Amino acid sequence: MTCVLVIDDEPIVRDVVVRYLEQEGFDTREAADGIAARELIEHTMPNAIVLDLMMPRMDGIDLCRWIRARSDVPVIMLTALGEEADRIVGLELGADDYVTKPFSPRELAVRVKAVLRRTTAGAPKAERIEVGDLTIDAATRDVAKAGRSLRLTATEFDLLWFLVAHPRRVFSRQQLMESVWGYRASFDTGTVTVHIRRLRGKIESDPSKPEYLETVWGVGYRFMPTR
Repeated sequence: MTCVLVIDDEPIVRDVVVRYLEQEGFDTREAADGIAARELIEHTMPNAIVLDLMMPRMDGIDLCRWIRARSDVPVIMLTALGEEADRIVGLELGADDYVTKPFSPRELAVRVKAVLRRTTAGAPKAERIEVGDLTIDAATRDVAKAGRSLRLTATEFDLLWFLVAHPRRVFSRQQLMESVWGYRASFDTGTVTVHIRRLRGKIESDPSKPEYLETVWGVGYRFMPTR
C-alpha cells in the first residue's frame, strides 16, 4: 500500500489530513516535528511526504534539505499565507509542490495523488532522447550533460521530459501545471517558475543565458533543441 508521511506540529491538522488520506486509500504515518520525522524516514522511506514548514526542533526547510540529500521522494509543503519567502526556499530546495493553509483536505489529496501518479507512471514510448550535450533516459529517469550525471528531483525530471518531448512549443505556466503537476492551479504558478530556475541551474552551461529552457515573455517557456 502506498505510504504517505504527514509531518505537522499541530495535532488537529495531522488528524484531519491523516483521516482524509486514509479514506482515499493511503497508508499513513505521522510525526510532530522534524526530528521525529527524520527517525521515521531513516527506518523506512515513504512514497510521499506532506511537510509543514514551521515546526519545533527541526523545521520543514532543514528537513527538506536533509531529505533531498538522500532521496527524490515527492514532498508537498504546507505553508501559511504569510510564508511566501519560506515557500520559495522550500521549492528551491527541491519540494515538488505546496498547499497554503487554511487548505481543503480534498485539494491536498488531489496533489498527493497527482505527484504519485507521475512518479509511478511507466516510461513514455520514446525512452531516450539526446539533444545537444543532454541525454535524457525516461526508462531510468537519468539525465546527463556532456556525459556527467545530473541529479534531478522527480518533478524536475517530469518537467524537463515534457518540454523536451515538445520541442519549440511554448507552454504557459498554467498549461505546465496541468500537464506536469496534473491539476489546474487556482493560485499563482510560482511553483513552475522555481522549477524552471532549478532546471536551468542544472542543465544550462550559463543559467543566466539559457540555451535550452527559454522564457517567452508574457507567455511561458519552451525547450529549444538547437540554436
